[in-house]
Amino acid sequence: MTTRRNFLKGAAGGIIFCSCGMAHAARAQQPSAKRLPVTVNGKRIKTIDVHAHCLFPEATALMGSEAAGVIPPTLIVEKTRFLDVSERLKTMEAMAIDMEIMSINPFWYHKDRETAAAIVKIQNEKLAEICAAHPQQLAAFASLTLQAPDLAVEELTTAMKKQGLRGAAIGGSVNGTDFSNPKFDPVWAKAEELGAVLFIHPQSTPQLNSRFEGNGWLSNTIGNPLDTTIALQKLIFQGTLDKFPKLKIVAAHGGGYLPSYAPRSDHACFVSPTKCDPNIKLKKKPTEYLNQLYFDALVFTPEGLRHLVAQVGASQIMLGSDTPVPWEQHPVDHVFATKTLSDKERAGILGLNAARLFGLAT
Repeated sequence: MTTRRNFLKGAAGGIIFCSCGMAHAARAQQPSAKRLPVTVNGKRIKTIDVHAHCLFPEATALMGSEAAGVIPPTLIVEKTRFLDVSERLKTMEAMAIDMEIMSINPFWYHKDRETAAAIVKIQNEKLAEICAAHPQQLAAFASLTLQAPDLAVEELTTAMKKQGLRGAAIGGSVNGTDFSNPKFDPVWAKAEELGAVLFIHPQSTPQLNSRFEGNGWLSNTIGNPLDTTIALQKLIFQGTLDKFPKLKIVAAHGGGYLPSYAPRSDHACFVSPTKCDPNIKLKKKPTEYLNQLYFDALVFTPEGLRHLVAQVGASQIMLGSDTPVPWEQHPVDHVFATKTLSDKERAGILGLNAARLFGLAT
């Protein structure tokens, strides 16, 4: 039996976290979510997971005394395993995943320009190397030195034009500065120009740390979805998405809390106009911007996925497992278990939506 404890013992804290602790997953699933290949109504679907993580010790070492804190507490294990792509690929097969788009959660935003740039350089070069060796199974989001927007523009250009990366993974803000701040506009303009996909992954909301204390890991269970919610609302209400209408944004964890209570946003400026800037005139209702954003399906239940589809549209959703952290060990099974989906919607979420967004072959 694969328990959470055994899963963590199988996880690795090295160049790529990987696990062979879920080999039972596909075998235990129903025929519709069996080991590869996955089919929908008899048609082969290339399943694509847009939310999977990795770390490189050469990069984290540059954090100095902070290096140990980079590894998530759920992945601190007695023995760590360094790069073993074969094990990562076995885990993907067990989860019925054809391709992962890997990312590294930003941990370098508060470091000085030179140190952060060195971390990003190592990560992007190694991600490019791994993906080039396994182009059918692995792709990646670049890292960016967003605290230095001019440098981030250069890094994104190199990542897209020379390294074959698919976009960039970013946090929910940069040291508390929201992405709607005009200082980041050159980065978003370059992303729009290059067709780069931006993957927003939260980093909790440290302003609430004192309230998160106690049982339940609230800094993650509440703090992470809240961080994403604030990031998206700022991009909407501050007019950033109007300024960059072709920006491709994927929000982790189903977009946080926003899709669950989005219509409240449409009433805010009507109920309290003094709390809204009359100089910012949005081109659409706040909820309508959700239909131009993208989301992973990491919402745990069929009802959660049904509601997300109802709010943002099935065409905007794709698989997300959060590998190697065991939040969603059966992402394909989750989609098949959502009986409200049509075959077309199911095929889109499993892989066709991501293939279209990233320009991947199906």
